Amino acid sequence: MDPHSHNDWFAIKTEPLKYFEPFIRQGITTFVTGNCGLSAIGFDDDTPHKAKMGGGLFSFSGTTGKYGSIKEFNAATDRNIPCNIATLVGHCSARASVSGYENRKLSAKEEEQMLQILEANLKDGAAGVSLGLMYEPGLYAGTDELKKVVELCCKYNKPLTVHPRAESKVSMSYGSLFGRPHLLRAEDELVEISKGTNLKLQHSHAIFVGRQSFGYKDEFVAIQNRLRESGVDAMFDIYNETLGVSVITVILPAWYQGMSKQQRKKPFNKLKLRVLITAASAMLGFGLKDIQIAYIGPGYEKYEGKTVHEIARENGKSDLDMYLQLCEESDFKGRVNMGPYSTPEIIREFEHNPNCLYMTDACVEDFGVQNPAIYDCFPKFLRDSLIGTGDTMPNTIRRMTGATADRFMLKDRGYVKPGYFADFTVFDENETKNATPDQAKSFGIKKVFINGELVLDNDELNASALKTTGRALTV
Repeated sequence: MDPHSHNDWFAIKTEPLKYFEPFIRQGITTFVTGNCGLSAIGFDDDTPHKAKMGGGLFSFSGTTGKYGSIKEFNAATDRNIPCNIATLVGHCSARASVSGYENRKLSAKEEEQMLQILEANLKDGAAGVSLGLMYEPGLYAGTDELKKVVELCCKYNKPLTVHPRAESKVSMSYGSLFGRPHLLRAEDELVEISKGTNLKLQHSHAIFVGRQSFGYKDEFVAIQNRLRESGVDAMFDIYNETLGVSVITVILPAWYQGMSKQQRKKPFNKLKLRVLITAASAMLGFGLKDIQIAYIGPGYEKYEGKTVHEIARENGKSDLDMYLQLCEESDFKGRVNMGPYSTPEIIREFEHNPNCLYMTDACVEDFGVQNPAIYDCFPKFLRDSLIGTGDTMPNTIRRMTGATADRFMLKDRGYVKPGYFADFTVFDENETKNATPDQAKSFGIKKVFINGELVLDNDELNASALKTTGRALTV
């Protein structure tokens, strides 16, 4: 079970199997989707802002339809998908439904309408609410608004998953580069909005972007522990990767992106940008050498898999000039793989933390270099256990199954019990233990059953069965 997924957007594709196949090959049968505030549900049918759903990362292109509610979504996907999916309702989606991406406090009427969207979906079977405080329009939400979302989750005893406002020492989310590290300010915000509640708070993808952020790991853990001591049911999740996927503009300030092409060419603006990026890179321990191009666009395949620094050397340009050219060539919509987001040592420590779940946070892309987590993220957790660096095997398997089912209240799943659905994965211990990870393929997984149907048998997919094996889960 993968507790942090965006595969709700791919479950409604006209041909969904290609988007689920690599996950099935690594043994995943069930997903909790709709994370980071960016759910494919959670909007009114008559909203003029449907194009804003997905936060620029996902869209309704190539889908069977647009389903604003969990009822409509589940009716459209149940038995029409390869894997099981439970879906969170996204705060970003609900907020965008009522006000688009407007950077302001919601009016009382708008806030009531947004909360009604969230509550209706919670009533009808959504697995919880997700926040994406780094994405539009979630980043415009203030403390009072977020506290009302927390109240809803507590009312229905369902989790609130949170992509925090910052995951690095410095970020674009806070005005000052100095003072309390930004990722800790983001944790302070979660403490504030959950204070005095018994909220099921799920911190999404515990990462520390940039080498200068690694040192705040212990304080992050301490905050999680203090939350639990205060009565908040705080947990977090990790992937077994030290890099992640982002948009090419991840280090580009909004003021620069908002300029015309002519303004961007002015020497003063480029100098200002150079100074800012140089300073931020030094404070982060992260630079253009750490950004690998995943996709720019048709005709630019030669750049894929190379770092900005490597491409700059090939073209006789500075790293910054090459980066800005790549931004322009992709119309500021390119995709990158970047890191470091963590270290092997941090991952190993978190694997043993009793309040940590394992996930992928990955999607299959139509073009370019893929996120490596689509291939072997879960087998790597199994391998870590077998070679003695991860948690015990019973604990490792529980985090992937029963613990996730318990966390999101997925009924009759996650355990081998009479009357429970038969979602099983069979792996070869020797092959898993002796495999070489990170080869753009899974390893060790021999058989996968979804709802009692054998869908993977020694590398052979049952494509016919996978058209209807998956269930849309109501919570």
